[in-house]
Amino acid sequence: MRRVLIALLVILVAIVGAILLLPNLIGTEELRQRAEAAASDAIGRNVILAGDISLQLFPNAEVRATDAAIANADGFGEAPFAEMAEMRVSVALLPLISRQIEVQEFVLIDPVIRLEDRGGRNNWTLGSASGETVASGSSEGGFIRQPGALPFETSFGDVRLENGTVIYSSGGETRRFDAVDLSVALPSVDEEITLIGSLEADSRPMRFEATLGSLRAFFEGAQTPLALTVEGALADIRFDGQIDEGEGFVLRGGLDMALPLPALAAYAGAELPEGNIFQRFNAEATVIADTSSVALTGARVLFDDIAATGDMTLWLNGQRPTLVGSATTANLDITPYIPADSAAEAATTEGGQFPPWSEEEFDISALRLVDVDLTVRADRFKANDIEATGVNVTVELTDGRLVTELTGFDLYGGRGRVGAVMNARRSTASYSFNVDVETLEALPFLTAAAGFDRLAGLGAVEMDLTASGNSPAAIMNGLEGDGRFEFADGAIVGVNLAQVIRTVQDTIANQQMPQGFSEQQQTDFTSLGGSFQIENGRVQNLDLAMLSPLIRVAGSGTVDLANQTIDYRLNPRAVGSLSGQGGSVDLNGVGVPIVLRGDFNNVSVGIDFPTLIRDIARAQATGALTDQLGDSPLGSVIGGVLGNQEDEPPTAEEAVGGILRGILGARRPAQEEEPADDEDTDGEDDDGDGG
Repeated sequence: MRRVLIALLVILVAIVGAILLLPNLIGTEELRQRAEAAASDAIGRNVILAGDISLQLFPNAEVRATDAAIANADGFGEAPFAEMAEMRVSVALLPLISRQIEVQEFVLIDPVIRLEDRGGRNNWTLGSASGETVASGSSEGGFIRQPGALPFETSFGDVRLENGTVIYSSGGETRRFDAVDLSVALPSVDEEITLIGSLEADSRPMRFEATLGSLRAFFEGAQTPLALTVEGALADIRFDGQIDEGEGFVLRGGLDMALPLPALAAYAGAELPEGNIFQRFNAEATVIADTSSVALTGARVLFDDIAATGDMTLWLNGQRPTLVGSATTANLDITPYIPADSAAEAATTEGGQFPPWSEEEFDISALRLVDVDLTVRADRFKANDIEATGVNVTVELTDGRLVTELTGFDLYGGRGRVGAVMNARRSTASYSFNVDVETLEALPFLTAAAGFDRLAGLGAVEMDLTASGNSPAAIMNGLEGDGRFEFADGAIVGVNLAQVIRTVQDTIANQQMPQGFSEQQQTDFTSLGGSFQIENGRVQNLDLAMLSPLIRVAGSGTVDLANQTIDYRLNPRAVGSLSGQGGSVDLNGVGVPIVLRGDFNNVSVGIDFPTLIRDIARAQATGALTDQLGDSPLGSVIGGVLGNQEDEPPTAEEAVGGILRGILGARRPAQEEEPADDEDTDGEDDDGDGG
C-alpha cells in the first residue's frame, strides 16, 4: 500500500511539474499558431492573434493576447467581424475535471464589433469548422432554445467589456454605438444573471440593466423571468415579464415606455417640423415581442397631447418600422400637425389684414420615418377651427405617403366623407383633398372653415382638390379641382336684396349704393346652389342660382386664391311686385347688378349703373310698345327685339332724363301737357273772333 501511495505521489508531482514547465517548453510562435488554429476551428472563422500572447496553466488556465481579430463571414467585406486591443481569459483549472467551467476573468479591451444584416443573412452566426452552429443545431444556422443546449456548469467572476464600439448595418443604414461598457454577474447557470452596461449613440448617453432568471432555463427553452431597464437620451423603457417557453425568443410582460421623438429623429438623421409637435410618445401596455415585432395590447398611449387606448403592433422586419392597430380617443386634435403659414398667422393677428401667401418652405420628410396603418375612433375631432364628433379616422402612411379618411362623423349636422392625402415621396410634396357631405349647417361650418359668416342654411357640399408645392404660395398657385354646393331654407347675411331692389330709383338718381346693406340685414332663400372649377388657384363659378318667393339671384365670377383677388357679379331680380321704401314700382324681371371687386383686404361692393339703367330702359320700352300694340304679331316682334337688344344701349343721361320718369311714376310739367281736341296748338283763334 505504501508503495502505491508513493507511486501516486510521484505521478502527481510529475503532472504538476509538467503544468508549471509546459508554457516555457512551447515557443511563442508555436503557442500562437496552436491557439489560432484551435479558436478558428471552434467558431468556423479565422482568428488572428497578431500581438503579444502569453499562456499560464496553474493555478488557472489563463491566456492573454493583444491585437486580436476574428474574420468576417464570407460576402461581408474585408473588415474583421471583431477586433480588440487586448483580450484576457482565465479559467479555473481543477473544476474542469468535473465539467464545471469557472471563468475567473473574461475581459475585452477596446473591442470593435461589426454586425451586419443583409436581407435575412447576417454575419454574427458563428459555427465550427464542420459547419455546425456554436450555440446549437439549427438547420438554418440560427439559435434554437432546446433541452441540453447548456450541458455544463459554469460561473463568471470578472466578466467585462471596456470602451467597446458596436457598428450595426441593415438596409443601407448604419448605426454606431461608442463607449460601450458591459459587466456580467453570473454565480451559476441556474441562478440569476445580471448585465449592467452603458453606451453612447451619436454622443447620446444610454444606460441599461437586465436581469435574467436563469441562463440554463433560457438556453434550454424553459420559461425564464426577465427584467429590463433602459434609460437615457433616446429612450426610457422598463419591462418586467418573462421569456416564454419554446424554441424561439418571445418576450411577454408589462411595458412602460417614454420616447423623446426629437432626439430619436435627430439620431435617425431626420428633421422634425418646428413647434410643439412630435415631442413625445409614451405607452403603457402588455407587450408580446420577438425579433420581428412588438405587439401592445390594452395599451394606453400618449402622443404629444393626444391620449388613446387600443391595441397596436410595431413590425420591425421591413424597410421601415410599421405601426398597425386600432385605438380610441376622447379628443383628436390634428391642428398642430397641419402645415401652417406662420407668417400669415402673425400678420393676421397683428394687423388684421390678410398677407400674401408665404414663400417659406416647410418640411414633411418626417413622413418617411415610419409606416402606419391605424384606425382611430375619436369622440371629438378638431382640425384648425373645424370640429366634428363621433369620427372614424383611418390613417395609412406608406413610404412617405399619408392617406387619411374621416367617416361616420357629425360635422355641424352633416354626414358624409372627408379624405386627404399628403405625399412626401418626391422632393416636391403633393396634396389632395376631397369632401362629400350632406345635411351640413352652413353658417357654423363656413365660419369655422373659412371665417365666412354670411351664409346660413342646410345643404350639401362636394369638392375634389389637388395641389403640389413645399410652401403655402406654391400650393395656392397650383391648386386644381372642382366642386358643387346646394343649400336650402337659409339666408344671406349682411344684405336685404328685396330692399336693394325697392330703392332702385334712389340708387340711380344719387348714383350711390342702395339701402339694404348692413350687419342686421339678411335675404332669406328657399334654395341656393352652384358649381365651381379651380385652375392654378383661380376659382370660377358661372352658375350661382338663388331662389326666394319674390327674388331670383344669379351670380358668376372668379375668386383668385393665389393672387387674393375677387371679381364677382350678383344679379338679383324681382319676380313679383315689391313695395316699401322707395315707392311702389313694378320691377318684375329688372335686375340690380352688384359687383364685388378687389383684393382680399379691400373688396369694393358697387352697382353696375350703366347695366342697371339699360335694363330698366329696355324693360320700360318693351312694356310701352307692347301696351300700345297689344298682343298683335307686330307687338310681339318688337317686344322681342327690344327685349334682346344688345347694341348701343341708352346712356345714363338719356335714360334718367326721359324714359325713367315714366317707369318711376313721374309726370310731365303742366305746360307740356297735350292740348284738348278743341284747342289750337299754335295759340291763335281759328275762328278769328278772338275767343
